[in-house]
Amino acid sequence: MSTLRVALVQLAADQDLAANIERAAALVKRAADERPQLVALPEMFSYRGPASGLRGSATELPGPLTAPFAELARSLDMWILLGSVAERSADPERPYNTSVLLDPAGQICARYRKRHLFDVSLDDGPSDRESARTTPGDRSVVAIMQGVAQETDVRIGLSVCFDLRFPELYREMAASGAVVMAVPANFTEATGRDHWEVLLRARAIENGAFVVAPAQCGTGGGVQTHGRSMVVDPWGVVIAQAPDGPGVIVADLDMERVVAVRRQLPTQPA
Repeated sequence: MSTLRVALVQLAADQDLAANIERAAALVKRAADERPQLVALPEMFSYRGPASGLRGSATELPGPLTAPFAELARSLDMWILLGSVAERSADPERPYNTSVLLDPAGQICARYRKRHLFDVSLDDGPSDRESARTTPGDRSVVAIMQGVAQETDVRIGLSVCFDLRFPELYREMAASGAVVMAVPANFTEATGRDHWEVLLRARAIENGAFVVAPAQCGTGGGVQTHGRSMVVDPWGVVIAQAPDGPGVIVADLDMERVVAVRRQLPTQPA
């Protein structure tokens, strides 16, 4: 049986870049005690705050935001998904919101720039225009994690937070062979309490794939977030969920489960 052990880090980032990176690194080290092949961090794990600070934190990739975790990937011999960081773009006012997958050698295996930006105005909830401070990406990304599940390659699709509401993106991933779909997030409490679990389970069911969703918790940038990091299996069953507050959850993903579900419910893109 080919099994991928994943660890999801849930944290409450604020405006202190150095402290956020230190806290995230400490949780990655704690996760390593469970011997996962993949550790995943949430969206904007290194900074949550005003747009001016976001622009100030933006760097080239690889760069200072990835370097400490590249070293951890090497020393701990595991894959690390940096949920997202601010990557410099051609517009200095609007960096990309970029998810980065590091291999066990500390190299960037894949990067995905968030395509769907959080431009919303909720009654009795937050109003935001992420597009005013972020440049969108323009393509889906599926990466090959070589030899992670008993020497078996695993294809993982990358997405970020608000992407979750656009099922066509996940169909693109499935068509490219993804069996695991990552959704690092900074989901608001106002939407998360009703939509987070429903949407994660829907994406898993539609594609017969595992969904791994590490999330921010607490308050960041003045907005309360939902937390409840989650792992969902290809049948739509929640197999791991974080309680409130920072921490780590672990789940074993049986790749044969993907094969079995897709055989029973053949809904994959042609």
